Amino acid sequence: MTLYLSEEDVVGLVGVDDAVTALRTAFADWGTAGTDNAPRQRIKLPQRAMNLMGASWGSGDVCGHKSYFSGCFYVSLYSISGKRLLALIEANKLGAMRTGAASGVATDLLARKDAATLGIIGTGRQSRTQVLAIAAVRDLTVVRVFGRDEAKRSAFAASIAEELDCEVIAAGSAEECIRGADIAVTMTSAADPVLFGEWLSPGMHVNATGANGYARRELDDDAVLRASLISTDQREQAKIEARELIDLTNAGRLDWEDVSELGALVRGEVPGRTGDDQVTLFKSLGIALEDIAFAKVAYERALERGVGETFGPGA
Repeated sequence: MTLYLSEEDVVGLVGVDDAVTALRTAFADWGTAGTDNAPRQRIKLPQRAMNLMGASWGSGDVCGHKSYFSGCFYVSLYSISGKRLLALIEANKLGAMRTGAASGVATDLLARKDAATLGIIGTGRQSRTQVLAIAAVRDLTVVRVFGRDEAKRSAFAASIAEELDCEVIAAGSAEECIRGADIAVTMTSAADPVLFGEWLSPGMHVNATGANGYARRELDDDAVLRASLISTDQREQAKIEARELIDLTNAGRLDWEDVSELGALVRGEVPGRTGDDQVTLFKSLGIALEDIAFAKVAYERALERGVGETFGPGA
């Protein structure tokens, strides 16, 4: 039998903390036998595109893929040893939590240990999980938020204030939001930069999380080049999607070998922050390994609690 989990099931089963743990565990196997990730493929349609991404996690004994189109997100989770489909999982909320978790893992590795002020540009559906994941790895005292719509940023700030025990400020501009912060996040759909290198101060960590296609970018060149340590989920996917990095490498101003993969950082194969004055950058794209690892947690918890619907032979 195969288990079907709805968005409501997922939200009731797992949270951002679970996602952070799942991603740390999976990335600890980065580069080992049986763990692999296929970069996202986009199939052009008359309107928009069909997105496909797949991965295997050897020690987790699972493989699978995520597919999505026009607001419909699904993860298919398979047992490697059992050679069968374990679950079909609605994955909009799951994806938002895992994207936040990737920033959480990167922040834990790259931000200063005493980092306490977060500035986030973007107040959309994935911004909340960014804040919660970072709050899970750092003791935040101040969160500043900015979005172009004043009413939305005020409402977003109020909602975050209800969830976190810290000061939450609706900033009047993107620059006001970022200048002087210890940690910065961009979670937008911008085609042009929304965060600039001149705003960054020594010791800051930046998570650039919203742009995952060549037509989009959130950082200017200076913001990337200010970073002495640049990381991403997977270099091969970054070579297709990370406009901020692609343009600089094409111009000969950045070398791909100087872009570390998150898994190598988790495994300790690449040192993380080595000084309090370093500016560090995580260019998040979202890879299928993250979805598969987190989906396994949701699936196992659903079995324990008797949540979800079954279908297929034997249902």
